[in-house]
Amino acid sequence: MTGTRHMHFTPQERADRGREARTRVPLDLHAEFAPAAGRTDPVEQVERQSANRLQDLVPIRYGRMTESPFRFYRGAAGVMAADLAGTPASGITAQLCGDAHMLNFRLLASPERHLMFDVNDFDETLPGPWEWDVKRLAASLVIAGRANGFGDRERAHVVRDTVRSYRESMDGFAGQRNLEVWYSRIEADDLFTTLSEQLGHREQRRVSRALTKARSRDHLHAFEKLTHVVKGERRIAPDPPLVVPLGDLMPGVEREQLEGQLRELIDRYGHTLPSDRRALLGQYRVVDMARKVVGVGSVGTRCWIVLLLGRDDQDPLLLQAKEAGESVLAEFTAPSSHANQGERVVAGQRLMQATSDMFLGWERVEGLDGRQRDFYVRQLRDWKAIPQADTMSPEVMRLFGRLCGATLARAHARSGDRIAIAAYLGDTDAFDQAIAAFAELYADRNEADHRALTEAVRDGRVTAVSA
Repeated sequence: MTGTRHMHFTPQERADRGREARTRVPLDLHAEFAPAAGRTDPVEQVERQSANRLQDLVPIRYGRMTESPFRFYRGAAGVMAADLAGTPASGITAQLCGDAHMLNFRLLASPERHLMFDVNDFDETLPGPWEWDVKRLAASLVIAGRANGFGDRERAHVVRDTVRSYRESMDGFAGQRNLEVWYSRIEADDLFTTLSEQLGHREQRRVSRALTKARSRDHLHAFEKLTHVVKGERRIAPDPPLVVPLGDLMPGVEREQLEGQLRELIDRYGHTLPSDRRALLGQYRVVDMARKVVGVGSVGTRCWIVLLLGRDDQDPLLLQAKEAGESVLAEFTAPSSHANQGERVVAGQRLMQATSDMFLGWERVEGLDGRQRDFYVRQLRDWKAIPQADTMSPEVMRLFGRLCGATLARAHARSGDRIAIAAYLGDTDAFDQAIAAFAELYADRNEADHRALTEAVRDGRVTAVSA
């Protein structure tokens, strides 16, 4: 059952399909995980993904992935995608994040200037088995819990609470009208009110500080942090190798060619924005560009930050143009309906998020580094705050997991057959228990894969640097 075909069936028929799927694929089967016979060496998989990246940055990627099992996990979405392809699935699909680990749920701003909580990072988004996102989220919680010294029971409680939240939220969405699902969102102020009833004073203060910090991390904060004045003109400040202005990156002719390509990218990408946003973008002019290293899994992809100024040099707009390659899920799912990988990312983000960045769009660049490359563009920073997993207590991680589970359910309910998924999950904790068992097994596998990469670095097979 794919696409929007479920809209042509009655609610009863959709529920029957979900229950029939449970007969074919019982819930307890989701507890299973064993590496497939002939499983590709994880280091080889990571190297293969790095082959098309900027080779001078790849060692930074390996350096970040070797820091801990959790950092490895963040960079190994492709490794897990291959593993998930061999796990049981109900046959019901939804638009997937594709990399739904816990740190890809965060605070961000809506165009209306509301602080929201939502899923983030859609580089790997594609339609696929909804279970894959749930399993990636669950395993990330176990891996983070182990790093924090949580015991077996504490980790199990975290995962079961997360999955129960997903299951119960999906059941709630199954009973709602389509527009009610579409309008559903989690606003940070409402979230704080709810959490305050469940948190102690110390944790309440921490959450309050996080909300305040998120609102301070806007485009003006990024402007002050990332730029400086050179000979009376505002320019992006170098911080090599993480931020390298275009003028410091290459000699004259090559630089001029790349600058022209990036200017054209920003100009043409505006045609993928709604007309009012396109008019707003037209009020800015490009003044500087730099290459920027981002994340863990994304290190080595071509990522540019572009400084634009509006009415004067204190009216900035910072955009990020990030290369969009083929999703790591593509090998295991139906082909994308989008020929442009940047459009794939943007379409998936708009479908899954309750509200998206007002400057989110896409474009293709011909002849960049010798080939055609797709990009998506968004604001560099706008009221964003990433959770700090390493400071979470078991109780805080349980609350955070519940929030992530409910958010992921809403994201899946917008595109997938929420009635069939809810009927498949049922009203017992069988799925919750199964995913908790799966997450522990996969955390074991992730630790072994992390050791394999650290050994490859030690043996000189791959080079890693800290940055």
